Amino acid sequence: MKKTLIAAAVVILSALSFVLPETASAAPTFARQTGMACNSCHFQHFPTLNAFGRAFKQGGYTMVGGQSLVEGDFLSLPSVLNASLITKVRYQKTNGDIDESGTNKGELKFPDEAALLIGGRAGEHIGFLLEAQLGEPTASAFASFKMPVVYKVAETDISVIPFKTDAAGASYGYEVLNTGAVRMIRPIEHRSEMSAQQYIQTDGAATGVSFVAAQSMWFANYTTWAHVDGTNDAGPYLHYLRAAVTPTVAGWDIGGGVQWWGGDTKHTAGTVREQANAWAIDAQAQGNAGNFPLGVYLSYGSAGKSKSAEFANIMNASTNKSRTAWAILGEIGVLPNRLTLTAGYRGGKNGDPSNNGKDNDTAATIGANYTLTQNVTFQWNTSWYSGDAYDPKPADGDQKTTLMLFAAF
Repeated sequence: MKKTLIAAAVVILSALSFVLPETASAAPTFARQTGMACNSCHFQHFPTLNAFGRAFKQGGYTMVGGQSLVEGDFLSLPSVLNASLITKVRYQKTNGDIDESGTNKGELKFPDEAALLIGGRAGEHIGFLLEAQLGEPTASAFASFKMPVVYKVAETDISVIPFKTDAAGASYGYEVLNTGAVRMIRPIEHRSEMSAQQYIQTDGAATGVSFVAAQSMWFANYTTWAHVDGTNDAGPYLHYLRAAVTPTVAGWDIGGGVQWWGGDTKHTAGTVREQANAWAIDAQAQGNAGNFPLGVYLSYGSAGKSKSAEFANIMNASTNKSRTAWAILGEIGVLPNRLTLTAGYRGGKNGDPSNNGKDNDTAATIGANYTLTQNVTFQWNTSWYSGDAYDPKPADGDQKTTLMLFAAF
């Protein structure tokens, strides 16, 4: 315990040593293209989106303002290629006492993640976003890529978005809520502890095409996809549907919707069969409680059991029970635009994969996020796990603490 506290103090003091005066420090890539500060698009801190951030994404990343354009017949793109270096430095500690290694001893990853993010306007109606991984020689260089083609029809933005991702799932094609409906848009690092969708494992490899209709108060997305990263012989024959509303009510930015994953496919000369079988509902509210910004995020999800080991549900390999979860998280800005505090709870059923009847899996989480500049933040999360799934206590214990320095340059 003493070593953990010392390590935590070192990370915290190292992070705070970078504190600068509170000036608008523009985040990379899109901030450079638009000439706008990070908090123009984000609520409280990156990566949670506000209404303006949703509008920018709805327009396919094509909005400009901060840069001159190179224009001609059928040509309209920024005079520079906009890029960002994204890094996470993470210390993680679990309390398992069976195997005193890895996170049980305390594990520092420098970096935990590193990527080159390149994106923005490719034309008047075409945008793109590329995440190129750094430092992982065995991983695909193109971790994720999408290219929205957007046209406005009768006040509705109609998009066709080809995409691929190694980890974000079918919802990567298009998503704007902060509930964890897509892996990378969430308020805290402990994603499976605050999001039902992430707990039922709707992330993973996906390649497909999204067809999206969106206005300021709603959006709908149909995606045809395959459970692979890039090259495949499996379709895309799976289906994903998403519909949500995003109104403003009494000054609060409200969102809520439903997700559905379905279909089945086979590949590798027909010897492997997979199905997608899951659904989720979610909601969020972002506004001010007095002088304090407040975000509340709720979700419920269920992934059906697999038909067999040879015909598995991508989201739940267990052939015993459905994998289900509900989650709620609140985040309040006690020092607006600087320090937020979070608290959340997730109730879960893990599908009983070991067939021992023990599937209750709950998590309580607290944490904080300190904004050093708008593009550099320090985050702390601690989660406590309980339920009969933790009887006996697993090798990595029933408690996890994460300290993370996130930076985008």
